[in-house]
Amino acid sequence: MPLLIRNFRTSFYTDEGVARAVDGVSLTVSPGETLGVVGESGCGKSVTALSILRLVRPPGKIEPGSTIELDGQDVLALDDAALRHVRGNRIAMVFQEPMTALNPVLTVGEQIAEVVRVHEPRASRQEAWDRAVDMLDRMGIPGAADRAHHYPHELSGGTRQRVMIAMALVMNPAVLIADEPTTALDVTVQAQILELLADLQRRLGMAVLLITHDLGVVAGVATRVAVMYAGEIVEEASVGDFFARPHHPYATGLLHAMPRLGARRERLEVIPGAVPSPTAWPDGCRFRARCQFAWERCATEHPPLYHVTSEHTSRCHLAVEPERRGSANGPQRSRLGDRASV
Repeated sequence: MPLLIRNFRTSFYTDEGVARAVDGVSLTVSPGETLGVVGESGCGKSVTALSILRLVRPPGKIEPGSTIELDGQDVLALDDAALRHVRGNRIAMVFQEPMTALNPVLTVGEQIAEVVRVHEPRASRQEAWDRAVDMLDRMGIPGAADRAHHYPHELSGGTRQRVMIAMALVMNPAVLIADEPTTALDVTVQAQILELLADLQRRLGMAVLLITHDLGVVAGVATRVAVMYAGEIVEEASVGDFFARPHHPYATGLLHAMPRLGARRERLEVIPGAVPSPTAWPDGCRFRARCQFAWERCATEHPPLYHVTSEHTSRCHLAVEPERRGSANGPQRSRLGDRASV
């Protein structure tokens, strides 16, 4: 069964006002599928990931009416004991910074074995340890039996990331949430980690929610793409359709800002301005102040997710008034061509 997220809202109640960090997000991730969630910093990607596992703490609050379903079960309705069975067992997460996510006073083998003991109380300490070593070996870590006795600070960044993935996958979860799993890794290690995740996904049939700002990573491993801006989804499509025919001006701007081999340009293109404050989302389209195509309708009417095609949606009024795209400095088109260009 897929992971279903419907009308999801997470707010932070602060002295400056209510920050609507995630504001009506709906997503579906099916078994064996990788959904890449992209967008610049501050758009709500990581808060969405934490909210799925109910890891948001006060002043954060998941608002009433939000829905998360896994295997037909409402995750938000679970009590703490039932949620503990889901968290780490059915839905697992790889966090951004392994050095801060891992416990510095426990060996990595103990930390992985602890996951087994929590979810399988009948497993002996030796059985849990053996599974931890086996997971480290499956992660491609040389000398796994020895490395299991090491502390996080004794390992390289790439190895620590593999340890985090081992912890997440030791219970064979149905859904893996990977929040910037390759941040701060060099490109060689990044490629190894992504290849490892793809291989394990094929073996286990997991649904993967990949959160990243790197469109090159998305092009290489994702099945579908969801673009977030100002707390909401502004475009969703298959990977091939997204890179060949992006629709929302924000998504197009992200693609144009990417450096590409073979392109002779003095400067990279940029999206002017910045993401507005979540305590004061603007009326109408939230991207209009940064958009070259904005017109009167964008200031007064908040765009729904229009269907550009049957499997491609965009939160932009250009979907129903496409002629306006050509009236502002010519049409914007993806110059990536296809996934191989990234």
